[in-house]
Amino acid sequence: MSKQVSKDTAAELAVRRLLHAAGLRYRVEYPVPGMARRRIDVAFTSTKVAVLIDGCFWHGCPEHATHPKANAQWWRQKLDRNIARDTETTEHLVAAGWEVLRFWEHESPVTVALRIEETVRRRRTAMERGRPRGAGR
Repeated sequence: MSKQVSKDTAAELAVRRLLHAAGLRYRVEYPVPGMARRRIDVAFTSTKVAVLIDGCFWHGCPEHATHPKANAQWWRQKLDRNIARDTETTEHLVAAGWEVLRFWEHESPVTVALRIEETVRRRRTAMERGRPRGAGR
């Protein structure tokens, strides 16, 4: 278990490279406000966009999740807790005004990055329109 990569996975790095190339700047492993020991993989703090890239095994991907046979009950409980924690984290962030984007590690980095970029730019535009005239950045 200690050999499992929990951050800077290949999927995360590929998406982050594309976002950076598109001119977007973000925070990595940003703490979830008000929730200890939880992190946002890629956070756009000014627009409150949280990006989470979930591993298929650990987060219960409907397409690729596997179920270990050895110690099956323990694993089922562990993985079910992970899924419940994901739901709780998403609900907490949404209640705090964040837009949460969750992706599976098997999704195309290009498709993921385009959706993130679209969301960040849309929220940025909406925020700018909501500012009083003449207000600085």
